[in-house]
Amino acid sequence: MPFLGLPDRLADVRGRVAAAVQRGGHGQSVRLIAVTKTHGSDAVEAAYEAGIHDVGENKVQEALDKRTRVTGAGVSARWHMIGHLQSNKVRFLDGFHLVHSVDRTSLADTISTWGVKRGTPIDVLVQVNVVGEWSKGGYAPAMIEAEAARLHTLTGLKVRGVMAMAPLDATESVLRTVFQGAHATREILRAAGHEAEELSMGMSGDYEIAVEEGATMLRLGSILFGAR
Repeated sequence: MPFLGLPDRLADVRGRVAAAVQRGGHGQSVRLIAVTKTHGSDAVEAAYEAGIHDVGENKVQEALDKRTRVTGAGVSARWHMIGHLQSNKVRFLDGFHLVHSVDRTSLADTISTWGVKRGTPIDVLVQVNVVGEWSKGGYAPAMIEAEAARLHTLTGLKVRGVMAMAPLDATESVLRTVFQGAHATREILRAAGHEAEELSMGMSGDYEIAVEEGATMLRLGSILFGAR
C-alpha cells in the first residue's frame, strides 16, 4: 500500500492545527490541501481515502493528467492551482476549484477575460510577496490598495482571499512578518468590497505558525507524503 502511515500523519497534523487555532485566537476553520507535485495519481487517491478532498498542483498539465486518472477511480477531489501560472494556460482552468497564484495584473486580466468568455467568474486568490523575495512572484504590499480597486472592474473573476509563501529556512520572526502581511492584505481587499475570506499560507515546515496567524488553507506535501 503506497504512503503507509498517511492516516496517522494526517491525524497528527489535524491535532496540531486544532491546537494552533486555539493559540492564535482567530477561531477559523482550516482546510488542508494535499500537494501532490512530483508524486503520481496514487498520492491523490491516498489523500482522498484518508479524508483530504482538496488537491494542490503547481503545474496545469500535471493536474489535468492526474485528474483524468483518478476520476476513473471514483475520486472527485477539488483541484487547486497553487503554482506560477502562465497566461497561455488560463484556458485550462475550468476544472479548478480555486487559483491561488494570481501574482500580476496581466494574469488577472487574462483570467477575467476567460471567465467572461466561459460565462462564469473564476475564483482566485491574490498572491502577495510580503518581504520582496526576488525568486517568488506576487504583488508588492504597496500595490495592493490600487489593485484591489482595479480588480473590482474585472467581472470574470472573484477575489476570494490572499496567498503568501515565506522564504525557505525563514526565522520565526520572518514567518510571522509574512503571514501578518498576508492577513493585512486580506483586510485591504475586504475594505475595498471583495468577499475575501481565505488566507492560503503555511506549508509543511511552517503550518503551525501560519495557523496561529490566521491561515484558513494549508498547502501540505512532504509532511503527508514524504520527500521525493
